[in-house]
Amino acid sequence: MVPLIGDGVADTKKVLFEITEEHLDTGLRGFPVGTCRTSSVDPIEGVHYVGYPVADLALLDPEAVVYLLFNKELPNAEQLVAFKADLAGRAKVDRSVIDMLKVLPKEGHPMEWLIAGLTFLGMTGKTGDFREDGLNMIARSGELIANIFRIRSGWGDPIPSKPELGLVENMVHMMGAPAVDAERLTKLLRIYYVLHADHGGGNLSTFVGKSVASGLADQYSSLAASMAGLYGPLHGRANQECLEFIQKVGTTDPDKVEAFVRAEVATGGKIYGFGHAVLRAEDPRAKVQYALGEELCPNDPWFRTSVVLRERAVKVLMENPKIQNPYPNVDAVSGALTNACGLTDPEYYTVLFGFSRISGIAAQIVDERLVARGGKGVPIYRCKYIARDQPKRRLNA
Repeated sequence: MVPLIGDGVADTKKVLFEITEEHLDTGLRGFPVGTCRTSSVDPIEGVHYVGYPVADLALLDPEAVVYLLFNKELPNAEQLVAFKADLAGRAKVDRSVIDMLKVLPKEGHPMEWLIAGLTFLGMTGKTGDFREDGLNMIARSGELIANIFRIRSGWGDPIPSKPELGLVENMVHMMGAPAVDAERLTKLLRIYYVLHADHGGGNLSTFVGKSVASGLADQYSSLAASMAGLYGPLHGRANQECLEFIQKVGTTDPDKVEAFVRAEVATGGKIYGFGHAVLRAEDPRAKVQYALGEELCPNDPWFRTSVVLRERAVKVLMENPKIQNPYPNVDAVSGALTNACGLTDPEYYTVLFGFSRISGIAAQIVDERLVARGGKGVPIYRCKYIARDQPKRRLNA
């Protein structure tokens, strides 16, 4: 038996649970290691931001949700106007950042460009203040991401920023994606931003960012590390893989879709976009996106395939009693919607995820560095590993 784990309060010695051998090498799954003030995930009700169900917030301005994550309350009308103006005033990207993007290899994945770009932003504009740098990064990341699209895709010269348009609106404006309905894409990405902004404290990208910041690295370096975590196919790149899976299904015929899912399950294949580590019901964020799809692109074939999968994949997965959650998650339909609105290269989808998630991770880093433990901050992360397969040895004299 490995020693018990307590709540860190020496005078109470409260035990949360026992750690046994079976808990080791499991990726810290389910281990309580801290507290989170920005968001929580209920197994049935899904993600909440500071107590609000995320579906209730989906149609708000993205800036209102950023304000909520940082200030723990929604802004009134005057506060929102002032906050939007504050973010617009921060949206000043040094031109050398865009020039540096121009020399990156086109073979690099867009997420690798984002990781590099956040580092460039830090080199050219950090203040060393976690809150200020967090808000600056949120305000400036739209221009960075828009130019990752433009430069890597060869769409032309950078488009001048108009930060007064709003976080998402300005990014879509600067992106200038060819053959895209900007109004429809803007509506999608405003809701997408809100739905993806935060997800509790223990997901990989958030935990990595907070861990790096606990060593007092700045916000930009910490968020670059977070985006490296998000880049992995088991985390943020799931939305890319979900669209590719939908396209592999290749039909809207319900019986053929069900037959495809059964064949995948029988051969040990993965049904992308279904299941969740915490949720035990359909993800409310997926529900919002299915409804949005019926408004924005009801006849799109990949969206229609995702709708059929929502019924037939669940039917097949529910037949396996070992599957705890057979329901769609947030990634099940997001790629199909993004594709339908004109951004057809799925390699970029995780960058859009990162654009949103930067706000939640930055807010959590502010809380851990400036609020936790009465303002002293969370100590540097230093979890314990148990030595194994290391017999004592000596070099011959």
